[in-house]
Amino acid sequence: MTVAILTPDQVVAELRDGMTIGIGGWGSRRKPMALVRAILRSTLRDLVVVSYAGPDVGLLVAFGRARRIVTGFATLDSIALEPHFRNARQRGTVELTELDEGMLHWGLLAAAHRLPFLPIRAGLGSDVMRVNPGLRTIRSPYAGGEELIAMPALRLDAALVHLNRADAAGNGQYLGPDPYFDDLFCLAAERAYVSCERIVPDLLQEGPAQSLLLNRAMVHGVTETPNGAHFTSCVPDYGRDEDFQRRYAKAAADPDDWRRFRAEYLDGDEASYQKAVRP
Repeated sequence: MTVAILTPDQVVAELRDGMTIGIGGWGSRRKPMALVRAILRSTLRDLVVVSYAGPDVGLLVAFGRARRIVTGFATLDSIALEPHFRNARQRGTVELTELDEGMLHWGLLAAAHRLPFLPIRAGLGSDVMRVNPGLRTIRSPYAGGEELIAMPALRLDAALVHLNRADAAGNGQYLGPDPYFDDLFCLAAERAYVSCERIVPDLLQEGPAQSLLLNRAMVHGVTETPNGAHFTSCVPDYGRDEDFQRRYAKAAADPDDWRRFRAEYLDGDEASYQKAVRP
Protein backbone atom coordinates (compact mmCIF):
# COMPACT_ATOMS: atom_id res chain seq x y z
CA MET A 1 0.00 0.00 0.00
CA THR A 2 1.32 3.43 -0.96
CA VAL A 3 0.94 6.20 1.59
CA ALA A 4 0.21 9.63 0.13
CA ILE A 5 1.66 12.90 1.41
CA LEU A 6 -1.32 15.26 1.41
CA THR A 7 -2.43 18.68 2.53
CA PRO A 8 -5.30 18.91 5.04
CA ASP A 9 -7.65 20.05 2.28
CA GLN A 10 -6.62 17.07 0.14
CA VAL A 11 -7.39 14.73 3.04
CA VAL A 12 -10.86 16.23 3.43
CA ALA A 13 -11.45 15.99 -0.32
CA GLU A 14 -11.34 12.20 0.12
CA LEU A 15 -14.22 12.27 2.61
CA ARG A 16 -17.90 12.15 1.65
CA ASP A 17 -21.22 13.29 3.11
CA GLY A 18 -22.71 10.88 5.64
CA MET A 19 -19.46 9.09 6.44
CA THR A 20 -18.67 7.76 9.89
CA ILE A 21 -15.47 9.55 10.91
CA GLY A 22 -13.34 8.62 13.92
CA ILE A 23 -11.26 11.40 15.47
CA GLY A 24 -8.35 10.53 17.74
CA GLY A 25 -6.98 12.30 20.80
CA TRP A 26 -8.86 12.78 24.06
CA GLY A 27 -10.92 15.77 25.16
CA SER A 28 -8.71 18.79 24.51
CA ARG A 29 -5.53 16.77 23.99
CA ARG A 30 -3.73 16.00 20.73
CA LYS A 31 -6.70 16.49 18.45
CA PRO A 32 -6.16 16.74 14.66
CA MET A 33 -7.50 20.28 14.69
CA ALA A 34 -5.95 21.32 11.34
CA LEU A 35 -7.93 18.49 9.73
CA VAL A 36 -11.06 19.50 11.64
CA ARG A 37 -10.63 23.09 10.43
CA ALA A 38 -10.31 21.76 6.88
CA ILE A 39 -13.69 20.00 7.33
CA LEU A 40 -15.16 23.31 8.51
CA ARG A 41 -14.01 24.92 5.23
CA SER A 42 -15.59 22.13 3.19
CA THR A 43 -19.21 21.45 2.29
CA LEU A 44 -19.32 18.09 4.07
CA ARG A 45 -22.51 17.35 5.99
CA ASP A 46 -24.37 14.62 7.88
CA LEU A 47 -21.20 13.14 9.37
CA VAL A 48 -21.35 10.60 12.18
CA VAL A 49 -18.40 11.43 14.43
CA VAL A 50 -16.88 8.88 16.83
CA SER A 51 -14.61 10.57 19.33
CA TYR A 52 -13.47 10.94 22.90
CA ALA A 53 -14.91 14.33 22.27
CA GLY A 54 -13.44 17.79 22.70
CA PRO A 55 -13.34 20.91 20.53
CA ASP A 56 -13.21 18.71 17.43
CA VAL A 57 -16.82 17.76 18.05
CA GLY A 58 -17.74 21.24 19.29
CA LEU A 59 -16.60 22.90 16.08
CA LEU A 60 -18.15 20.27 13.81
CA VAL A 61 -21.57 20.69 15.43
CA ALA A 62 -21.22 24.50 15.54
CA PHE A 63 -20.64 24.50 11.75
CA GLY A 64 -23.42 22.01 11.07
CA ARG A 65 -21.11 19.31 9.71
CA ALA A 66 -22.13 16.49 12.11
CA ARG A 67 -25.48 14.72 12.30
CA ARG A 68 -24.63 12.33 15.13
CA ILE A 69 -21.94 12.14 17.80
CA VAL A 70 -20.84 8.82 19.29
CA THR A 71 -18.93 9.46 22.52
CA GLY A 72 -18.63 8.93 26.26
CA PHE A 73 -18.17 12.65 27.02
CA ALA A 74 -17.52 16.04 25.42
CA THR A 75 -15.02 18.08 27.40
CA LEU A 76 -12.29 20.70 27.11
CA ASP A 77 -10.56 19.11 30.14
CA SER A 78 -9.81 22.34 32.01
CA ILE A 79 -13.36 23.44 31.07
CA ALA A 80 -15.72 20.66 32.04
CA LEU A 81 -18.26 20.64 29.20
CA GLU A 82 -17.67 21.48 25.54
CA PRO A 83 -19.89 24.56 25.07
CA HIS A 84 -20.91 24.12 21.42
CA PHE A 85 -21.78 20.48 22.03
CA ARG A 86 -23.92 21.55 25.00
CA ASN A 87 -25.65 24.21 22.89
CA ALA A 88 -26.36 21.72 20.10
CA ARG A 89 -27.79 19.15 22.47
CA GLN A 90 -29.98 21.75 24.20
CA ARG A 91 -31.30 22.91 20.82
CA GLY A 92 -31.71 19.35 19.54
CA THR A 93 -29.61 20.01 16.44
CA VAL A 94 -27.34 16.98 16.82
CA GLU A 95 -28.07 13.36 17.67
CA LEU A 96 -26.12 11.56 20.37
CA THR A 97 -25.08 7.97 20.98
CA GLU A 98 -23.82 8.14 24.57
CA LEU A 99 -21.66 5.25 25.71
CA ASP A 100 -19.46 4.39 28.65
CA GLU A 101 -15.83 5.28 27.83
CA GLY A 102 -14.85 1.63 28.07
CA MET A 103 -17.61 0.65 25.68
CA LEU A 104 -16.27 3.10 23.10
CA HIS A 105 -12.84 1.50 23.52
CA TRP A 106 -14.32 -1.97 23.11
CA GLY A 107 -16.31 -0.95 20.02
CA LEU A 108 -13.12 0.30 18.36
CA LEU A 109 -11.26 -2.82 19.45
CA ALA A 110 -13.96 -5.07 17.96
CA ALA A 111 -13.78 -3.17 14.67
CA ALA A 112 -9.98 -3.31 14.69
CA HIS A 113 -10.16 -7.11 15.04
CA ARG A 114 -12.96 -7.39 12.45
CA LEU A 115 -15.34 -8.81 15.03
CA PRO A 116 -19.08 -8.01 15.11
CA PHE A 117 -19.00 -7.27 18.86
CA LEU A 118 -17.08 -7.82 22.08
CA PRO A 119 -18.59 -8.60 25.50
CA ILE A 120 -18.00 -6.05 28.25
CA ARG A 121 -19.16 -5.33 31.81
CA ALA A 122 -18.94 -1.54 31.43
CA GLY A 123 -22.39 0.00 31.18
CA LEU A 124 -24.16 -2.67 33.23
CA GLY A 125 -26.14 -1.19 36.10
CA SER A 126 -26.30 2.21 34.38
CA ASP A 127 -28.77 3.91 32.05
CA VAL A 128 -26.67 3.04 29.02
CA MET A 129 -29.11 0.31 27.96
CA ARG A 130 -32.07 2.67 28.38
CA VAL A 131 -30.58 5.45 26.24
CA ASN A 132 -29.28 2.92 23.69
CA PRO A 133 -32.25 0.56 23.20
CA GLY A 134 -30.53 -1.13 20.28
CA LEU A 135 -27.85 -2.62 22.55
CA ARG A 136 -28.10 -6.29 23.43
CA THR A 137 -26.69 -8.46 26.18
CA ILE A 138 -25.05 -11.86 25.84
CA ARG A 139 -24.66 -14.64 28.37
CA SER A 140 -21.29 -16.33 28.78
CA PRO A 141 -21.31 -19.96 27.59
CA TYR A 142 -18.79 -20.82 30.33
CA ALA A 143 -19.19 -21.57 34.01
CA GLY A 144 -21.21 -18.92 35.80
CA GLY A 145 -23.14 -17.80 32.72
CA GLU A 146 -22.46 -14.11 33.39
CA GLU A 147 -24.59 -11.65 31.44
CA LEU A 148 -22.58 -8.97 29.64
CA ILE A 149 -23.24 -6.17 27.20
CA ALA A 150 -22.48 -7.16 23.60
CA MET A 151 -20.76 -3.97 22.43
CA PRO A 152 -21.09 -3.74 18.64
CA ALA A 153 -18.05 -2.90 16.53
CA LEU A 154 -17.63 0.80 15.76
CA ARG A 155 -16.60 0.50 12.13
CA LEU A 156 -15.32 3.75 10.63
CA ASP A 157 -15.20 4.95 7.06
CA ALA A 158 -12.21 7.15 7.92
CA ALA A 159 -10.04 8.03 10.90
CA LEU A 160 -8.25 11.33 11.56
CA VAL A 161 -5.48 11.41 14.17
CA HIS A 162 -2.64 13.77 15.10
CA LEU A 163 0.78 12.61 16.24
CA ASN A 164 4.03 14.33 17.15
CA ARG A 165 6.05 12.81 14.31
CA ALA A 166 5.58 10.69 11.21
CA ASP A 167 7.74 9.58 8.32
CA ALA A 168 6.97 9.66 4.62
CA ALA A 169 6.12 5.94 4.67
CA GLY A 170 3.20 6.51 7.06
CA ASN A 171 4.68 5.33 10.36
CA GLY A 172 3.51 7.53 13.24
CA GLN A 173 5.02 8.38 16.63
CA TYR A 174 3.70 9.92 19.84
CA LEU A 175 6.17 11.57 22.22
CA GLY A 176 3.78 12.54 25.00
CA PRO A 177 2.60 10.52 28.01
CA ASP A 178 -0.39 8.78 26.41
CA PRO A 179 -1.16 7.11 23.06
CA TYR A 180 -4.89 7.55 23.74
CA PHE A 181 -6.62 5.20 21.24
CA ASP A 182 -5.24 6.59 17.98
CA ASP A 183 -4.02 3.18 16.81
CA LEU A 184 -7.47 1.65 17.31
CA PHE A 185 -9.15 4.49 15.43
CA CYS A 186 -6.85 3.79 12.48
CA LEU A 187 -7.34 0.02 12.62
CA ALA A 188 -11.13 0.41 12.88
CA ALA A 189 -11.26 2.57 9.72
CA GLU A 190 -11.37 1.80 6.03
CA ARG A 191 -8.97 4.71 5.50
CA ALA A 192 -6.78 6.46 8.07
CA TYR A 193 -5.13 9.88 7.82
CA VAL A 194 -2.40 11.15 10.11
CA SER A 195 -1.47 14.77 10.66
CA CYS A 196 1.78 15.43 12.48
CA GLU A 197 3.95 18.22 13.78
CA ARG A 198 6.82 17.16 11.57
CA ILE A 199 7.59 14.55 8.93
CA VAL A 200 11.08 13.26 9.73
CA PRO A 201 13.43 10.81 7.99
CA ASP A 202 14.16 8.66 11.07
CA LEU A 203 11.63 8.25 13.86
CA LEU A 204 14.10 6.42 16.09
CA GLN A 205 16.10 9.64 16.29
CA GLU A 206 13.02 11.26 17.85
CA GLY A 207 12.12 8.71 20.51
CA PRO A 208 12.31 5.05 21.57
CA ALA A 209 10.82 2.18 19.60
CA GLN A 210 7.92 2.01 22.08
CA SER A 211 6.77 5.43 20.88
CA LEU A 212 6.07 4.12 17.37
CA LEU A 213 2.29 3.89 17.58
CA LEU A 214 1.25 3.52 13.95
CA ASN A 215 2.81 1.46 11.21
CA ARG A 216 2.47 2.20 7.53
CA ALA A 217 0.01 -0.64 6.92
CA MET A 218 -2.51 1.24 9.10
CA VAL A 219 -2.24 4.58 7.29
CA HIS A 220 -3.38 5.89 3.90
CA GLY A 221 -2.25 9.49 4.05
CA VAL A 222 0.06 11.77 6.03
CA THR A 223 0.04 15.54 6.29
CA GLU A 224 2.55 17.78 8.04
CA THR A 225 0.71 20.40 10.10
CA PRO A 226 2.98 22.30 12.52
CA ASN A 227 0.91 23.52 15.48
CA GLY A 228 -1.85 21.45 13.92
CA ALA A 229 -3.37 20.33 17.21
CA HIS A 230 -3.85 23.92 18.43
CA PHE A 231 -5.56 24.89 20.66
CA THR A 232 -5.43 21.42 22.19
CA SER A 233 -2.21 20.11 23.69
CA CYS A 234 0.45 18.17 21.83
CA VAL A 235 3.08 17.60 24.49
CA PRO A 236 6.06 17.76 24.51
CA ASP A 237 5.83 20.04 21.47
CA TYR A 238 3.36 22.42 23.18
CA GLY A 239 0.69 22.49 25.83
CA ARG A 240 -2.95 23.46 25.58
CA ASP A 241 -3.49 27.15 24.77
CA GLU A 242 -5.60 27.85 27.84
CA ASP A 243 -6.12 31.55 27.06
CA PHE A 244 -7.36 30.77 23.55
CA GLN A 245 -9.55 27.93 24.85
CA ARG A 246 -11.19 30.26 27.38
CA ARG A 247 -11.86 32.78 24.61
CA TYR A 248 -13.34 30.02 22.44
CA ALA A 249 -15.64 28.87 25.25
CA LYS A 250 -16.70 32.42 26.10
CA ALA A 251 -17.52 33.18 22.46
CA ALA A 252 -19.79 30.13 22.30
CA ALA A 253 -22.14 31.77 24.82
CA ASP A 254 -23.01 34.77 22.63
CA PRO A 255 -23.98 34.65 18.92
CA ASP A 256 -22.41 38.03 18.12
CA ASP A 257 -19.18 37.12 19.93
CA TRP A 258 -19.11 33.80 18.08
CA ARG A 259 -19.49 35.50 14.70
CA ARG A 260 -16.54 37.75 15.53
CA PHE A 261 -14.50 34.74 16.70
CA ARG A 262 -15.27 32.88 13.48
CA ALA A 263 -14.35 35.85 11.33
CA GLU A 264 -11.05 36.33 13.15
CA TYR A 265 -9.91 32.70 13.30
CA LEU A 266 -11.99 30.24 11.30
CA ASP A 267 -13.29 31.82 8.10
CA GLY A 268 -9.88 31.80 6.41
CA ASP A 269 -7.45 29.05 5.53
CA GLU A 270 -5.07 27.22 7.87
CA ALA A 271 -2.23 29.67 7.23
CA SER A 272 -4.53 32.54 8.28
CA TYR A 273 -5.50 30.67 11.43
CA GLN A 274 -1.90 29.98 12.39
CA LYS A 275 -0.94 33.60 11.78
CA ALA A 276 -3.85 34.80 13.93
CA VAL A 277 -3.02 32.56 16.90
CA ARG A 278 0.73 33.15 16.97
CA PRO A 279 1.77 35.54 19.76
